[in-house]
Amino acid sequence: MSETQITLTIAAIGVTGFACQWAAWRLKLPAILLLLVAGILAGPVTGLLTPSHLFGELLFPLVSLCVAIILFEGSLTLEFSELKGVGSVVKNLISLGALFSWGSIAAACHFLLGFDWGLSLLFGSLTIVTGPTVITPLLRTVRPNNKIANILRWEGILIDPIGALLAVLVYEFMTLSGDNAISHTLITLFEMILIGLTSGIAAGWGLSRMLKKQWLPEYLHNIATLNIMLMIFVLSNMLASESGLLSVTVFGIWLANAKDIKVDQILHFKENLTLFLISGLFIVLAARIEWQDLLVLGLPMLALLMVIQLLVRPLAVLISSIGSSLNWREKALLAWVAPRGIVAAAVSALFALKLVERDHPHAQLLVAATFAVIIATVILQSLTAAQLAKWLKVADPSPSGFLIIGANNLAIDIGSTLNKAGFRVLLADANWDHISAARLAGLEIYYGNPLSSHAEEYLDLIGIGHLLAITPNRHLNVMAGMRFMHELGHHKVFCINSNTNDTAKLRAADDYRGKTLFSGQVSYRQLASLHAQGATLKTTKLSDAYSYQQYLSQQGNTTIPMFAIDGEKHIHVFAEGGDIKPDSGWSVISLVSSKSAATDTNRLDNGKTT
Repeated sequence: MSETQITLTIAAIGVTGFACQWAAWRLKLPAILLLLVAGILAGPVTGLLTPSHLFGELLFPLVSLCVAIILFEGSLTLEFSELKGVGSVVKNLISLGALFSWGSIAAACHFLLGFDWGLSLLFGSLTIVTGPTVITPLLRTVRPNNKIANILRWEGILIDPIGALLAVLVYEFMTLSGDNAISHTLITLFEMILIGLTSGIAAGWGLSRMLKKQWLPEYLHNIATLNIMLMIFVLSNMLASESGLLSVTVFGIWLANAKDIKVDQILHFKENLTLFLISGLFIVLAARIEWQDLLVLGLPMLALLMVIQLLVRPLAVLISSIGSSLNWREKALLAWVAPRGIVAAAVSALFALKLVERDHPHAQLLVAATFAVIIATVILQSLTAAQLAKWLKVADPSPSGFLIIGANNLAIDIGSTLNKAGFRVLLADANWDHISAARLAGLEIYYGNPLSSHAEEYLDLIGIGHLLAITPNRHLNVMAGMRFMHELGHHKVFCINSNTNDTAKLRAADDYRGKTLFSGQVSYRQLASLHAQGATLKTTKLSDAYSYQQYLSQQGNTTIPMFAIDGEKHIHVFAEGGDIKPDSGWSVISLVSSKSAATDTNRLDNGKTT
C-alpha cells in the first residue's frame, strides 16, 4: 500500500468509529454493535480493509498496547468502596465461576467442535473474559442498578488478566511434553503473578508518591501516567509473557484507591483516549474475520453458543452468588449479561498465529470460534439486555432528575414543583435549618457539603441528570458546576446568576459554571425577593388553541419561564442563550408573581394551570 492509501485508510477508520459512536447515541444502541457491523462490512464483505496489509508486523504490538490502555482506564474506576455488599460475588465470579466456566466451555468445545483438549482449554480460557470494552458501553445503555453495575464492571476488568494468564498457561502446557510440563507450567504461573503484582504495585506506589510530593507539574500528570503504564506493561511482558495485563490492572487499582490522590483529570484523559481506541480496535479486529472459517464451524458452533449463553453463564452466576444479598431478578440479569470483547479477540489471534506456525490442527479455527462468541454475545445482549433489565425491574430510572445545590425557600419550591411533575429531586445543603425545611416539604435531602469527599461516596445520583445551583454564593455555584460537569455533561449543568451587575471580569467562564439559569437578566436576589413577596411556581399546559406566544403575551414581564416538559415527558431548562420552543401538548413551569397570578387565572380558558 502507498503512503497516501495507508494514511487515508487510518483516517477512514477513525471517522467510521466516530460515526458508529454517534449513530449509537442517536439510536440508543450499544456502540460495539455498530462497530462490529462496520468492521465486518469493511473487511470480509467488501474487502476495503485488510488489517494485516495495513499494519503488517505492527498489528499485534499495537493491539496489545491499546488493550493495555483500555484495561488500565477501566481499573482506574475500581474503588474498593464499591465492593460493599457485592465483594463476595465478584471474588467468586473471578475464581470459582471462572474455573467452572473455563472447564465447562472447554468440554463443550471438545465434544461439539471436535477440537483436541489442549485447543479446547485454550478456547475456554479466552471466552471466559468479558472486559471493559464491552461491559462499559453496554452498562450505559442498560443502566442496571448499582449492585449489578459494580459487579459487572469489577468482573469485566479483573477477569481480563485472569483469562490471559490462563491462556498463556494452557499454551505453555500444549507446547511442552514429558514429566516437566506440569512443573514448568506452575513455575510460569508463579512468575506471571509475581512479576505482574510486583510491577503494578511498584508503579502505583511510585506515581502516587510523585503526585503527592508534587514532583510533577499538573500538565504532565496525564503523559507521565500513560508512559509509566506502557513501560511497565512492556517490561512485565518481557519478564513473563502476558503478565503485563495484570500489572496495568494492579497499577490502575492502586491509583484509584490511593489516599490524597485525585485521578479525575487522568481518568478524563484516559476515557477519551479509550473511546477512540475501542472504536478503532473493534473495526480492525472485526475486519480480520474469515467467512469460510465461520461457515466450517456451522451448526456445532451454534450449539456451543447456546451452551455458553443459556447453561454455563447462568450456572456460574448461581454458584458465585450463593449466600449473597442478590435477589433472583438481579441474578437473572447477571446470568444474561457477559459479552466478550477485545482481549478475547486479540489474544486468540495471537495464539492462533503461534499454533499455525506449529502446524496445530484446527488452529486457524480458533479465531473464528472466538469471534463467533464475541459477535453472538454482543449482538444478542446489546439488543435484549436493556429490555430485560426493565422487565426484571432492576434498571435505574432515566437520568432526568435534578440535584439542586441549596435548600433555601426558592430551591424548595422549585424542587417540590419538579417532584410533583414526576422527576426525582435531591436537595443538598450544609445548612441544617434549610435541610429541615426541605425534609418537611417531603423532598430527598443530603445534609453536608456537596463538594466534600463524603458526598463523593454517599451522594446518591441514581436517576439524576441535571444540576441546578441555586444559592446566593457565587463561588459555591461555580464550584458545584465544575464538580458535576464531567459527570452530567456541560449542557445539563445550570447555575443561577448571583448578580446581574457582574462584569466579564467577575463572572466565571461558561466552561466552568455551566449555563446560566432562566435568564442572564435575573439574579438569585431578584428571584428570592419575588418569591418572598408571594410569587409562586405555576404549571401551564399548552394546546393548539393556546400557544406559547399567547402565553407569553398574556403573562407579560411578571412571569419568568423556568422549565418546559414536552409531550414525551422530557424536561427542558430555560437558560441564557437557549432556544426552547414549547409546542402544543407541552407544559411550561414559570415563576408567576402574585399580581399576574390573580389576574391571569380567568384568562386561561383553553389552557390548564395548576
